[in-house]
Amino acid sequence: MTRILGIDPGSRITGWGVIESDGRHNRHVAHGHIKVEGDSLAEKLACIFSRVTALVAEYAPAESAVEEVFMSKNASSALKLGQARGAAVCALATAGLPVAEYATRLVKQSVVGKGSADKTQVQHMVGVLLNLKGEKLQADAADALGVALCHGHLRVHRALTAELKSETPS
Repeated sequence: MTRILGIDPGSRITGWGVIESDGRHNRHVAHGHIKVEGDSLAEKLACIFSRVTALVAEYAPAESAVEEVFMSKNASSALKLGQARGAAVCALATAGLPVAEYATRLVKQSVVGKGSADKTQVQHMVGVLLNLKGEKLQADAADALGVALCHGHLRVHRALTAELKSETPS
């Protein structure tokens, strides 16, 4: 089982989730969200960086996965989200973790079975997949656990594909 830290970046709330996965079996370790504090953008980014760094120290993941920036019609929001994501990715990379990145549609496809799933469907399926009976997941934490689940499934597929390629005669 590999311990994975999933991150759903946000400029106001950044979700996080930790699972252990072998690709078929997944075990919930912890989840939550970071309420981003600070008056300036620099203070907010520093908050994300330091809190993600603390999560890495506390849960000691072997790998990490981050949701890619969702392109919205509001360029200012997309830029802030990208900066928040960058702060989280820098914290993970500084800790020496491999960082996988996944599109929102791929995460939803992996967890729910359709890329156009809404937040409530993601919350429900994450709860089912991780056996979190009766627990109401906060949306950002559910998204982060979904990113970790997506990575847990796809990392095994990538490893098998690489193995097959190395066995194929040139």
